[in-house]
Formats: sequence, structure tokens, C-alpha cells
Amino acid sequence: MSIDPERGTSGGTGRCLCGAVSYEVRVPLRDVLVCHCVECRRWHGGPGAYTAAPRADVTLSGEACVRWIDSPESATRARRGFCGSCGSSLFWDAPGRPVINIAAGTLDLPTGLATARHIWTEQAGDWEELPH
Repeated sequence: MSIDPERGTSGGTGRCLCGAVSYEVRVPLRDVLVCHCVECRRWHGGPGAYTAAPRADVTLSGEACVRWIDSPESATRARRGFCGSCGSSLFWDAPGRPVINIAAGTLDLPTGLATARHIWTEQAGDWEELPH
């Protein structure tokens, strides 16, 4: 879960499907965690892929369109942010943590990121093919 300077990752930009919410990250992003927990499967329709950055280094545009829902089964009391116009999943945010997790699929390409690891694989759907 580190930044590879060879790939030149220095932050990035992204947005929801309709463009009502966009963001800019001014520091290197964490490599991607692919989460197979039940909540991510229900939220995304499959595994959730997330990168992360310190919340102070993320600038939002269209923040008034972001809606939040509490993750009902989250031990961390996390909440999930999505666009209130198009429904795109954008963020996973646990209170008290210095970083905000950003749905990797919302990033503009190229990202320079790699998959760091798969988590909560014991909750993966029976239709998923997991890496060995």
C-alpha cells in the first residue's frame, strides 16, 4: 500500500457520472484496496475498489450534491458518500481517521495506481474469481 515513484502518481482528479461532483487530490494517492465485504458488494454491485488520501488534501466541487448514508454493518461507524443527482458511489469515510477513501473507479485516467491487495475475501460473492 505504497506509492511507487516510478509510476509518477502525484494525486489526481475525478468525478461522478453526471459531473455534478468532482474532486482534486493534491498529494499521492494510496494504491487500491479491493473490498469484497457484504456492504461493498451491495453498494457497488460487486467488490469496491478504493484509494485514499488525507482529507485535508482533497478539494471537492459540488459538495452540496454529495449525500451520505451510514454503513449499517460497519464496525468503524463509517459512512458512504454518493452523488445525489446520479447516484455514483464516491467516498467511504470513517470518523476520526485522517484519510478519506475514494472510489477508484471515479478517478480520471491514467491514475498510475496498482491494486495493493484484496480484503474481506471471506465475504466475496460465490461468483467472484479471487486472485490466489
